[in-house]
Order: sequence, then C-alpha cells, then structure tokens
Amino acid sequence: MSAPDLSLLTKRRFAPMFGVQFLGAFNDNLLKFAMLFLANFTIYAEQPEKAEMLAAAASGIFIAPYFLFSALAGQLADRIDKARLVRWVKLAEVAIMTLGLAGLWFHAIPALLVALFLMGLHSTIFGPVKFSILPQHLREHEIMGGTGLFEAGTFLAILGGQLLAGLVPAWEAGLCAMAIAVLGYLMARAIPPAPPASGADRGKHPVDWNLWRSTMQIVGSARRDKGVWLAILGISWFFAAGAVLVSEFAPLVSGVLGAAQDVATVFLVIFSVAIALGSLAVNRLLGGQVSTRYVPVSALGLSLGLIDLWLSTGAFSPRMEAASFVQFVAEPGAWRILADLVLIAFSGGMFVVPLYAVLQMHSLPEERSRTIAANNIVNAAMTVIVVLAVAGLLALGIDVPGVLGALGLASLVVAFIGFRFLRPGAAG
Repeated sequence: MSAPDLSLLTKRRFAPMFGVQFLGAFNDNLLKFAMLFLANFTIYAEQPEKAEMLAAAASGIFIAPYFLFSALAGQLADRIDKARLVRWVKLAEVAIMTLGLAGLWFHAIPALLVALFLMGLHSTIFGPVKFSILPQHLREHEIMGGTGLFEAGTFLAILGGQLLAGLVPAWEAGLCAMAIAVLGYLMARAIPPAPPASGADRGKHPVDWNLWRSTMQIVGSARRDKGVWLAILGISWFFAAGAVLVSEFAPLVSGVLGAAQDVATVFLVIFSVAIALGSLAVNRLLGGQVSTRYVPVSALGLSLGLIDLWLSTGAFSPRMEAASFVQFVAEPGAWRILADLVLIAFSGGMFVVPLYAVLQMHSLPEERSRTIAANNIVNAAMTVIVVLAVAGLLALGIDVPGVLGALGLASLVVAFIGFRFLRPGAAG
C-alpha cells in the first residue's frame, strides 16, 4: 500500500470515521460472541440444543433490521448531515451497550437479544453513512485507498471482537463494550460536517415511512445503473459466501479435520488477516484508480481456492483426534489447506474493495446513501438465500467439503460474469 493512503489515518477527514467504523464492528462482534459464549459454557452448558437454537436466533435477530429499516436508513442519510447522524447513532450505542452489560452481568438472555437487535438496527442506520460519506471527504484518487483501509480495518475489528469475547468473562466483555461505545461517540464528534447533496434536503426526496414500498423503490432505483447493480450483486455474493465459509470453520475443523478448537481460531485469524491484506493490495495494484480491472481474476482466485479447499479437505485423513494447531500442521496436506484459506481470503479482499469503490463513485451523489442501503438489503437477502441453500445441501447428506465445492463452483459463475461484463480497465 502506498504512503499517501496510509497518511489518511492522520487526517481528520478520514481518521475519526475510520475509528468509528472500526470500533462499531468490534463492538457488534464482542456483544454477540460474549452472549454466545455465556450461553454455551455457562447458562446452557448442560443443554447444548438450547445453545444451538440461540446461535441461530441471534444471527436472525441481528440481520432482521437490515431487511426492515435499510431503506429508511438510506433516506435519512441522504437528508441529514451525515456527521450529525453518526453522532446520534453512536450516542445510541452507549445506551444499547448499557443494556448489554446488564444482560451479561445478570445472565439475562432476553435483555441480550434485545440489545443484539438494537445493535443490528444501529448498524443498519450506520451502514449507508459509512461509505456515502467517503466521497464527500476524500478526493477521487483517495477513494480506493480509503475503501481498502475501511475493509481491512473492519475484518480485523470483527476478528478482534470475537477473540476478546473468548478471552474475558462475560461481564468484563460488557464493560469493554461500554468503554468502546463511549470512545466511538467521542471519535464521532471529530468527524467534519457532511451536509446533504444539493436537492436532497429540499423536498425532492421526502422520507417514505412505508417500509415495504420504500425498500422496493430503493432496490429498483439501484437496478437502473447496470454497473452499480453488478457491483451490488458481487458484494452480496462475497459476503454471503464468506458468512457460510466462516460458519463452517468449526464443523470442518472438529469433524472433517479431527482437530481442536485452536485450529478453528487460527483459521479465523488467517482468513481475517488475508482479507485485510488483499483489501490493501488491490489499491496498490490500481494506483488509487477506481477500476474493476482485477475483479474478474480475483473472483477466479476465490473460486479456485474454494474448489481446492473442497479437494484438500476431502482428501485429508487425520492421524490423531483433537490435534492442536502444531500437531495439525505436521499432518500431510495441512499446509495446502492453509494455502487455500489464504488464496480465498486474499482474493476476496481484492474482489470486494473495487466493487465498493464503484458503488460509491457511480451512484448519484443525492442518492448515494439510498443506493448503499439497497446494497445492504441485497446483502442480507443473498446471505439468507445462500444459508438456506447450504442447509438444504447438508440435509441431503452433503458433507462440509462438498458445501465448499458448491460455493467454489458458484463462484466460477461469478468470475465468468465478471470476465463477460466488466471490461479490463473499466471504472465500473
């Protein structure tokens, strides 16, 4: 990554927003995983079926606001100064984490589920702002670098939140979440003003409080621009496939590879760090230009990595049960599996960052937040569809390596679409 992009971290027009995004992603995962660890190892330690149901419910509760309120969030972000909206959202996060701390302290699962829903709502409202504000504060040649830093920071924050939740007692995780929420609000106060684009605040785009109608309208508007719509579909596929892959780490490690939990943790670390590196590398390759030049080949790398992970895990024959990471890497074929993970994640980072940059730069300024809200809606919908498809494959007796192979073959279709419709060097 080039020095001018790293220098964004020292500038007020980027650094506070980067910090707010990083801390918010960290807190989302800290709260969710602190609750799940509390349920699995304390409250429902003798009732694993309840813990499994809670994990499924938690995912649904967190994602539900994206379906319900993304359209409203996009409309508000196009009509209100984005810096002011961020401060409101981060102040609300302090209150939400107060409820979360109470739930973790008193082992109150209902309170934690309410807090998780409210954090999903918090992320839904914040989502359209975090990318639509970048073109207002960054120059065009800085968009790729800023987006890459955002994505790299987000995945490292997700990893950090998950790891911290497993290292400290639940009530300490709640105290950490409270402190992080307060710090996020203080950072939000340093974000420079980002007023609505001309016309957006003058009655041309009144807020439609009918959630279904506004959702359909926003998604329909996003489909008018072919390049923007392809970017949305590509981003949504990446996050859906990534969500499935990460969720299958535990059964893959414990069942197929016969290894211990620390191997799954290392898989998560490798995946997050490699995505961050890919997010940064693509900007260096493009020299800051907003271009889809490397999107098709990155999709191909993603698909080939998934297909080879299918083959490498399917052929893996563990020689011991519950192997530690050191014991696992001594097994024949282990390094090939790790290399597949690096290829998948690095390619994914290179794939998604240019698409986010296209989404920002090719959306109409006065509609940018609503277009990004449409992206969030499609993300959530595709994730649900892919998760249901994977559940169907598992119900039919397909094993985890087979599921990975199916994801890889589907990603080949994404790569073909990229080679077919995204011209080399095109900006969108």
